[in-house]
Amino acid sequence: MKKITFILLAISAFLFFNCSSSKPQTDADKGAPVYFTSDISPEGVMKVFEYVKDYVQGDKIGIKVHFGEDGNEYFVPATMVEPLVKALNATLVETNTAYRGRRTQTESHIELARDHGFTNMPIDILDSGGTLELPVTGGKHFKTALLGKNLENYSTIVYFTHFKGHGSAGFGGCIKNASMGMATPIGKRLMHKNDFPQCKQELCNSCGNCLRECPEDAINLEPLEINLNSCSGCGKCISSCPRGAIVRPDNEDQKIFFLEKLVEYAKPAIEKVNSVYFNIIMTVSPSCDCASKPKEPFISDIGILVSTDIVAIEAAAHDLVDQVHQCDDAFMNINSVSGKHQIDYAEQLGMGTKKYKLIDIDKK
Repeated sequence: MKKITFILLAISAFLFFNCSSSKPQTDADKGAPVYFTSDISPEGVMKVFEYVKDYVQGDKIGIKVHFGEDGNEYFVPATMVEPLVKALNATLVETNTAYRGRRTQTESHIELARDHGFTNMPIDILDSGGTLELPVTGGKHFKTALLGKNLENYSTIVYFTHFKGHGSAGFGGCIKNASMGMATPIGKRLMHKNDFPQCKQELCNSCGNCLRECPEDAINLEPLEINLNSCSGCGKCISSCPRGAIVRPDNEDQKIFFLEKLVEYAKPAIEKVNSVYFNIIMTVSPSCDCASKPKEPFISDIGILVSTDIVAIEAAAHDLVDQVHQCDDAFMNINSVSGKHQIDYAEQLGMGTKKYKLIDIDKK
């Protein structure tokens, strides 16, 4: 009798700890749940957040956003995130950039955020407190990642991500927001190392877009050339060139390495602190929010996704963009770079699953 009682107690304890876990319980047959609403508004944000709010832990919440480069108008506006900040008593978090501009220094970075409407909300530039060095397990390229030290002050990070294109990564979503977006300037440079653009002089018409966009003054015209000693590999020139005269290198291995480096930096960030993920699919430009003169959006607005699985939400967002663009890889089509290896490699590293169940909350 005592043996039976002990077994029953053990089973009860197992069920309790597994069912009350803060981690999502993914149904192996159906995939990780990804919640969707087509209501792109502050109200839509709060409505879809209801489905994952129980995964937010602790009382020190950070919301990782992108404040937009000076001159950029396509970043997710402050009005979208403000109700969530208030509801969670949260702090907006970011890190400084590796290239020159107003987002390089903490004081001017915060000033730019205020200019872009992020007022009446606390802001923490994570690397202003120094560097947090975390191990990268299972990676090919890094043994450690250099992240903003203030990350360790938070119990949960909500990645409030604008899903859009990127000249070097194909697309920028939650993985890029958790890697490049959480890294120190040195960490950013390490991810970009050797990821230098190439020039096709015969296509250049000397319009000067790349000169105006380059934060390092690394480009010369007539003939078109890039000073690799000055170039930071940010890829802004690629996104700004209307004629395809500046492109990613033809070295396919280097393209893959850059995507893998993004994933490897994201891994310790999401392992260190409990995380919840938004992908907001609106004003989907081929260019990153880091571009001061981004290209026009190439598809209509789609909606808001939220999940507790970073791989599932990236896969779902990419699939939705592909469906609207009516092709197998919209970002390959528009940027000549496929970013899908980000998703594959993140799954390989055990960060989540590509198998997802899309739940349209508008139909509930």
